[in-house]
Amino acid sequence: MTLLPLRLRSWYSLLQGIHSPAELCRLAKRFGYGGLAITDRDNLYGLWSFLQGCRDEGLRPVVGAEISEPGSARSITCLVENDTGYANLCTLLTRRHLAAAGFTFARELPDLAEGLFILCTDLLLLPEWHRRGIAVVADLGPRPTAAGRQLREWCRRRGVAAVTTADCTMGCATDQPLAGLVEAIRTGGTIGRGREQAGAAEAGRLVSGQEYAARFAIWPEVLPATVSLAEACSFTGPQFGVVMPPWREAGGRPAVVVLREKAYRGARRRYGDDLGEPVIERLEEELKTIEAMDFSSYFLVVRDIVLRRGADGRRVRRRICGRGSGAASLVAYSLGITNVCPIKYNLYFARFLNPGRTDPPDIDIDFPWDERDGVLREVLDDHAGHAALVCNHVCFQPRMAIRETARAFGLPDQEISRITGRLPWLADDREDLQSSLTGLAALRDEDLGPPWPEIVGLAERLLGMPRYLSVHPGGVVITPEPLCRYVPVQMAAKGVPVMQWEKEGAEAAGLVKIDLLGNRSLAVVRDALAAVRQEGGEIEEEGWQPEDDPPTRLLVAEGATMGCFYIESPAMRLLEKKAGSGDFNQLVIQSSIIRPAANEFIREYVRRLHGGVWQPLCPELEGVLEETFGLMVYQEDVSRVAVALAGFSDADADRLRRIMAKKEKTLRLRHYREMFFAGCAGRGLAPSVIDQVWRMIESFAGYSFCKPHSASYARVSFQAAYLKRHYPAAFMAAVLSNQGGYYSTFAYVSEAKRLGLKILHPDVQQSAVGWSGQGTELRVGLQAIKGLSGELPARIVAAREGGIFTDCEDFYARIEPAADQARALIHAGALDQLAPGGNRAELLWQWAHRWRARQDGLPPTLFAAPPPPPPKLPPPETRNRLRREYQVLGFLCEHHPLELLDRRGRGLLPIGRLTERRGQRVTVAAWLLTGKLVATRNGAMMEFLTFEDETGQVETTFFPEVYAAHAHLLCHGRGYILTGLVEEDYGALTLTVERLKPFAPVHF
Repeated sequence: MTLLPLRLRSWYSLLQGIHSPAELCRLAKRFGYGGLAITDRDNLYGLWSFLQGCRDEGLRPVVGAEISEPGSARSITCLVENDTGYANLCTLLTRRHLAAAGFTFARELPDLAEGLFILCTDLLLLPEWHRRGIAVVADLGPRPTAAGRQLREWCRRRGVAAVTTADCTMGCATDQPLAGLVEAIRTGGTIGRGREQAGAAEAGRLVSGQEYAARFAIWPEVLPATVSLAEACSFTGPQFGVVMPPWREAGGRPAVVVLREKAYRGARRRYGDDLGEPVIERLEEELKTIEAMDFSSYFLVVRDIVLRRGADGRRVRRRICGRGSGAASLVAYSLGITNVCPIKYNLYFARFLNPGRTDPPDIDIDFPWDERDGVLREVLDDHAGHAALVCNHVCFQPRMAIRETARAFGLPDQEISRITGRLPWLADDREDLQSSLTGLAALRDEDLGPPWPEIVGLAERLLGMPRYLSVHPGGVVITPEPLCRYVPVQMAAKGVPVMQWEKEGAEAAGLVKIDLLGNRSLAVVRDALAAVRQEGGEIEEEGWQPEDDPPTRLLVAEGATMGCFYIESPAMRLLEKKAGSGDFNQLVIQSSIIRPAANEFIREYVRRLHGGVWQPLCPELEGVLEETFGLMVYQEDVSRVAVALAGFSDADADRLRRIMAKKEKTLRLRHYREMFFAGCAGRGLAPSVIDQVWRMIESFAGYSFCKPHSASYARVSFQAAYLKRHYPAAFMAAVLSNQGGYYSTFAYVSEAKRLGLKILHPDVQQSAVGWSGQGTELRVGLQAIKGLSGELPARIVAAREGGIFTDCEDFYARIEPAADQARALIHAGALDQLAPGGNRAELLWQWAHRWRARQDGLPPTLFAAPPPPPPKLPPPETRNRLRREYQVLGFLCEHHPLELLDRRGRGLLPIGRLTERRGQRVTVAAWLLTGKLVATRNGAMMEFLTFEDETGQVETTFFPEVYAAHAHLLCHGRGYILTGLVEEDYGALTLTVERLKPFAPVHF
């Protein structure tokens, strides 16, 4: 007789359980159990983690869930007997969430009880369900009680099983501090103390089978009944196979036939009527693989999504960027799903689909960020009941964990914000949070005495625990049968249906995901092109090849790509300058080689690009990595090298590539490392060569990119770069209207000034909601003014259609802004044209007069009467006027904040003249824009920071010793005096900082 503990809650019972499913499996193994049942409350979020944990520990899973009845204290536990029961459980959970107000056990359970064992403690419900033939079981909990005695007696009279369940939320009594913290976070209270917690610890922990046997010795039939129940649950997880989205043509033709027809038709549109041998061979090869893997319907469904329905019912191609490994497919390119020719750029189709691949791949499609929600609504409506988004869990990261723990300790919000506001960089590292915090240079001036050590110690234990349910950025699953038969569905906070599994769970189940994502740069390109056309310019997008435009290539080669998607980060722009080519193929390499673990290979790439001598590490690699100068750059290089050197099959090589991208990969990676070394040695490779190649493979740990992905994005990058080079005002207006990218609005405004554009103040007479650019002028949009309600800018623009505002009184009467909104408009300069000389002091006086009249409750007739003329007030002092302008805009239209700081007599060199002082020490005045904190190989922290002045930008390096001395002084949006060494590397200038001093006052 083998007892299994039933009714354990993992941390997916959000803010109730505290252990991951894997931890609970390890705990059950340690107690000697042969299996267990994790039954989380109202969800199956952790199902696939649970099943994997059982496989890892050699345990038998019992699948189930606890379901609560909304509006009551009732709950039941459903254990799955078979496939039918699993589908019914998913449906029950779906109805529990989607029809919460009308969901009752009495209404829903009878029709969905087949294949389920219903564990219940309610003597009011058990008799009725038993009478109706439902497989009910009395749940006696973890120990005999008076209430349990009544249940047992009823069961003995009716022949119903009564079982013991663990009702477990923690592993042992030492977990109680964490359990108490989680309870405090859930309820919004503070951490309790004393006997109450001790009792909760005893009640909620798992014990051994011997302990349960001792407890229930007085009721000897309970343990055998528990064992029998667990043995009756033969279901050990869903077995769906690969679940393709359904596609049906009105004429009833098979998807494989329709796909072939549309692929060839699209290929002729791309290449002309004479396709040529390479195109036909590649199409046939891909179509054969797609048919063999039964992926035809998937391609057709995605094609229908990227072709929106026009007003006349015909489908019109949306502005998209098909990316990821799917961009290697010529079929996808022919269907209009992707935009980069896989033949021209030698893209590797087997990275996307190959007969040995067991997991379903997906196609990623980017849409303009402000169109994506409409696309999702259309897809969800077209496939109602069969489609939902993939869920995502927001987990405790260091800042959140410390903040919520400190609140549970009763610390004031001001103190908590002061500490956590300086911790944006800390990684999710359970073992190092305490030392990271206490050794953080940015906090060296903070007192971190008690209770902070205890707070941080507890917060460490929260890291990685799910906090609340969110939505995957764009993953959609569409199924042939109702989705709720595969997985429970619920409504997300943003009002869209989500399935109860994350991406990994969907993949494990065989549900094929389509990623529909939002991309700001596509909106930038769209809006800039529209502005160009409005000015009378014309760019024919069909056949547009911006990568062949010499001025655009020069802009890329100079690293002047701020605002250009995918290639605007400081590291990327420095690499562009070092490369100095502006070539499309090189940009694809550069945007892929920049990854966290590849710094040494980046430097070697630049050396080889500029003619440095190199040879393949071995003859077998000569043709494999030729286009990347013998370096592994793309994800698929891992697969290709494993096949070429170690004799891996395509399937094993692809699994190695996938494992490199996983966070929890150590055990499985060790197996593939041994395979790789053995395979290479068997082919006679020298150990030193094998080590070097494996080191390159290891540089792909974490995130990295495949070539089709980078090529797809590089095309968008070149479109943006072309627009910036030839239409800077329209381009920068589009960047700012779409809320930028890597940098702040302040930084983009500075870049616009460096491009020679004049920044015009926002103006209620002329500004649109967004920014607008024409010629050499850039007009600030009303959306840029902080403090305006979301609808006020649009209301102002709409009101102008009835005629411009005659004066400020006319504006106030027609718009009726709130007091804070009126002041924000005045300080931003948006009402300057409505007052003589743009005197903002007089504008403020007029608003104050009107506001007082309103507050005094004057009759509307008096209120509407013209106010007395304002007294002759002097305009605000320049510094105060600009300070207020900066506060409401976040930048200055006509000045740089550094101009208002005292820089006289300091011997400061303008940043724009650093090229004159290569290899010399200089002192500059600079404004901090952004930074990236990194760890050296020995774990010391250093930072790369971007600074600017009116004349240019400079990338700086703060090595560990300098960073440790100055980190507590660093804050974005402040002015500093920097002293350091100007260094040059392949034409790219940087400043290695030795000393830093903030301007006084520190705040502008």
